[in-house]
Amino acid sequence: MSGRLIAIGDIHGYATALASLLEAIAPQSEDTIVALGDYVDRGPETPAALDELIALAERCRLVALLGNHDETLLDLHYGGPGLGSWLEWGGRETLEAYGCKHPRDIPEEHIAFLENCVTYHETERHFFVHASYDPQLPLDWQSAEVLRWASIRTDPPGPHISGKIAIVGHTAQRDGRILDLGHLKCIDTGLYCGGWLTALEVESGQIWQADALGNLKNTSPPGET
Repeated sequence: MSGRLIAIGDIHGYATALASLLEAIAPQSEDTIVALGDYVDRGPETPAALDELIALAERCRLVALLGNHDETLLDLHYGGPGLGSWLEWGGRETLEAYGCKHPRDIPEEHIAFLENCVTYHETERHFFVHASYDPQLPLDWQSAEVLRWASIRTDPPGPHISGKIAIVGHTAQRDGRILDLGHLKCIDTGLYCGGWLTALEVESGQIWQADALGNLKNTSPPGET
């Protein structure tokens, strides 16, 4: 595969951070960027964040995974239950950003983007999921509950039977550092709770990070993860 393979952690409605990160990365047409999900909720700029991702798909190969927040928004858009709970864990900020009162009113272009998100992505040496995985099951046998909702905070999974390195998000690393277990790397570095939005070039180890205001952190050169 030509080009770089770059993963981006949980964006959570922070378009300014995403735009700054992408400017630093400077994606090229031969690059593949895997966005790990949770594009919506908590942050103040969900519409702009989704617009940024839609535009990114015109610049490079974008593989967008579905996160648990994205899944919940879709369910509510189509009349599912749980509106009150969703509002408490980030949905209120999303509705305020759209200037609407219910997820059913979110623009169809953004709903279509979320509907086209995938469950996982796999390459020769890595696989990418939003949250976690069962180490004993092939990726196409994994449950949606594990892939999108399971936390690795207290019980991270062991090496996967494929022998590939897992790149995950979902479980915020509140110290702002990538969790690197060798067989698993979690790059959700807590943007919504005062941390960073992180991008990782998985082959070289190069890291880019931006905060909610778009300020870039001094990032590692290739090979220093």
